[in-house]
Order: sequence, then structure tokens, then C-alpha cells
Amino acid sequence: MEPTLRDGDVLLVRHGSGVRPGDIVVAQLPGGVLAVKRATMRLPEGWWLERDNPLQGVDSALVGAVPELAVQAVAIARIWPRPRPLGSTPTPPPPAPPASDMPESASG
Repeated sequence: MEPTLRDGDVLLVRHGSGVRPGDIVVAQLPGGVLAVKRATMRLPEGWWLERDNPLQGVDSALVGAVPELAVQAVAIARIWPRPRPLGSTPTPPPPAPPASDMPESASG
């Protein structure tokens, strides 16, 4: 879930809370693995869950929609090591450096 969350972050979660698109949730993926993902849309077959980093991990693009009962909790806040509330929108990635700061081989 980087850049929003990092390995070792401790979350405060609410079980039984209603899920809204954009919420960070704890869900049981096929195979029984518990994972933290972003709920993006509700479909007839369940929630479409995505990862914030498309280059790492597993999400609904690989396993399909996750049944609603498999979504076990909604993350309310990160409580350690950098406490802050978790909103319903992903943290934007840092801006790319200006082209003038890139090595010559990367820009041309």
C-alpha cells in the first residue's frame, strides 16, 4: 500500500463498519491471506480492491472482486510510527523531478 502505508505501520481499524469507495480495508483474499487494500467500487459480486502501488502485491485485477463478507474492517487511522487519520483518497505520489534535473541518458 505504499506510498500511503509502509511495512510495520500499525493501524486502528473498525470492524463491522460500512465500506465506502476509497476506504482502506482489511480483507481476506482468496487463499485465506489477510491484506490491507483500497476498496474502489462495489460490484454485485463484492468489492473491487486495489493496491496503491501497482508494481507490488495482489489485488482484484489478479483475484477478482472480493465478497463483501471477506472485507473484515475499515482502517480509521495509522497510529504508529507516524500517527494520522486515513482518508478515503490515496496519498498522491511525489512529483516527478523537472526534466532538467534528470540525467542526460534518461531524458534523451
